[in-house]
Amino acid sequence: MNTKLEVAVPPGPVHTPNVVTMASAHPRSAVDLEVIVPAYNEADCISGTLVKTVEFLESQPWSSRVVVVDNGSSDDTGSVVRRFSLEYSGNVPITLIGCGRPGKGAAVRRGILSGTSRYTGFFDADLATPIETLHIAMSHLGQGAAAVIASRHCPGSTFVRQQPVGRRLGGMAFRALTRSIVGNVHDTQCGFKFFDRRAINLALVQCRTTGFAFDVELLRRLQCAGEQIVEIPVAWTDGSSSTFRPVRDGAASFGAIYQMYKG
Repeated sequence: MNTKLEVAVPPGPVHTPNVVTMASAHPRSAVDLEVIVPAYNEADCISGTLVKTVEFLESQPWSSRVVVVDNGSSDDTGSVVRRFSLEYSGNVPITLIGCGRPGKGAAVRRGILSGTSRYTGFFDADLATPIETLHIAMSHLGQGAAAVIASRHCPGSTFVRQQPVGRRLGGMAFRALTRSIVGNVHDTQCGFKFFDRRAINLALVQCRTTGFAFDVELLRRLQCAGEQIVEIPVAWTDGSSSTFRPVRDGAASFGAIYQMYKG
């Protein structure tokens, strides 16, 4: 594999210690698909995720790039990404960028809006959803879907490893609250979503949520614009290293949903 590392930063100061800063960021070369991987303290798993992702993408007919967004990590996430690029070689570039604004939504927004590929999307750094799901996602996008999202709760989905009971109960309550905001979607929160560039850019520039409720607002804006969202069942594995904290992040997510109701 001839993997190349591209390091870029947004204009102005970036408070991400593991991202190499440059005087000016070079625009990313054109590819068919950009895969965004938001990463916050993922040093332990990001290397394995990159190995699986690059190996899969190199075997596909579309050209691709992996964009790791270091979301203010305090560990060696950025350094691990850079070391990976030195050890592997191939035709799938790896771009490392920083995001000084905290929150998964901020990292995803930064990664997607900084690119120009026809198709783009994101998945969690722990690869809880199998990378092979991209086959199905790209097929639906090629047929005209605006968004293809993985689901842990639609018919046909399975759990390879379940979440802890507390998170399952919280998830049930969260899904009940979001049904009236995002219709006909079983699972707004699965961390695997891919899009047509035209549709996602328009929706993202309107999004205001930066935390874990970001997915709900994004899907709502796509639906309000009349875009087609395809939900696909997956065999999902709970990641024990998830950065989601039920008390802190759960309270913030429920608060964000309340604001959407008010709005």
